[in-house]
Amino acid sequence: QVTLVESGGGLVQPGESLTLSCEAPTDIFTKYTIGWYRQLPGKQREREPVARVNLLGQVAYGDSANGRFTISRDPAKNTVWMHMNSLQPEDTAAYYCNIYRPTEAFWGQGTQVTVSA
Repeated sequence: QVTLVESGGGLVQPGESLTLSCEAPTDIFTKYTIGWYRQLPGKQREREPVARVNLLGQVAYGDSANGRFTISRDPAKNTVWMHMNSLQPEDTAAYYCNIYRPTEAFWGQGTQVTVSA
């Protein structure tokens, strides 16, 4: 079973930043749009991504990004990054990456972002 591997989460204070990393198998990275999806505490994982980037480097963001997040792809590392600025408590969630539209078998363990004073 192939999954994408997320990392980079952590505990930060409001206003601070994190960069999340999504490492994908080459066969996936070179063929699909990849996005970051969030699961808020006590809720199911959202169906639409927080951010996504396609093979041309074109990006799209959900409302929760609110101009604060930047998604990018690094072909040298088969990695998609999401830089998250100005984090707020409402951003607290587990973040997962997958292709867009997601395939169930590709979900990994996610990475936890906790924003608290």
